[in-house]
Amino acid sequence: MRIDKFLKNSRLIKRRTIAKEACEQDRILINGKAAKPGSEVKIGDVIQIHFGNAEIKARVLTLSEHSTKEAAATMYEIIQ
Repeated sequence: MRIDKFLKNSRLIKRRTIAKEACEQDRILINGKAAKPGSEVKIGDVIQIHFGNAEIKARVLTLSEHSTKEAAATMYEIIQ
């Protein structure tokens, strides 16, 4: 699944266009490497999101094309 779509479906980022822009500005890393909007994400990958002073680090648990609000929270786990 594309990283921009995963970020939107998991609700880590609200809109896919914002996720795409964050990737283009090198604010999204997959396993420590800069991600492009079309980069593929797999189960077990670690995603880092940098927004301003905040940083979120999450591990991918499941991939889903469509998700409800409740299911979105089960797509990843926040790690430190």
